[in-house]
Amino acid sequence: MLKLNIWLLALLLLLAPVAAQAADVSGVPKVREGDHVLIGKTRIRLAGIDAPGPDQLCLNTKGDRWTCGIAARDALALHTASKSWTCHVQRVDKAGRSIAKCEVDGEDVGQWMVKNGWALAAPQTSHAYDADEKAARSAKLGLWQGSFIAPWAWRVRSSKTPILGATRPPKDARRILLASASGPVAPSPDCTIKGNVNKSGVCIYHRPTSRWYAQIRMKISKGTRWFCSVEEAEAAGCRETRR
Repeated sequence: MLKLNIWLLALLLLLAPVAAQAADVSGVPKVREGDHVLIGKTRIRLAGIDAPGPDQLCLNTKGDRWTCGIAARDALALHTASKSWTCHVQRVDKAGRSIAKCEVDGEDVGQWMVKNGWALAAPQTSHAYDADEKAARSAKLGLWQGSFIAPWAWRVRSSKTPILGATRPPKDARRILLASASGPVAPSPDCTIKGNVNKSGVCIYHRPTSRWYAQIRMKISKGTRWFCSVEEAEAAGCRETRR
């Protein structure tokens, strides 16, 4: 009997992390990106989709530079404004984010993002939203109204990275799309925190009030980027400047 109790205790200890990991998270979120929100202190990444980050650029229907990552984030925030989410956590990634399928009033949030063209179905992890992506592409919704690079391809982009979209891109499209909103000008008035990589390879973020803020030159080649919040900077693995 004692051996059986010990065995049951050991089994419970092994299952405890899994149970905790799979627990639902509910509440009104702070939308950080088109696929990343914060509920309380829990960072949640929407499962099965990939949306452009705040520093990704796209082209609109006229071929003009467009901060599509900001647009995707704002579309999500507007659609679910002040509503409580219920997120079913599937796992926790290496960055400590809970990968989850989230619902608002019974609606699958990730599916809504893909169906309206603000995110792509993530082929690396799921094919659940492939049909929704196809419909958004046909209807030229969201990102599909112009030209863009798939978010996962943009993060490791090169001169051979394919361009997507429902419209034919202009001649200089690749130059614009391979660039970043992390250039000299902040992508939006609420994204003014600067991030740079120091000589030790550590990402440091600087608020507008920091001592070195004005001296940080925003150049993509030097690994700089803009952040819209302290939480976003820290989620990317950056720490605040110590002076």
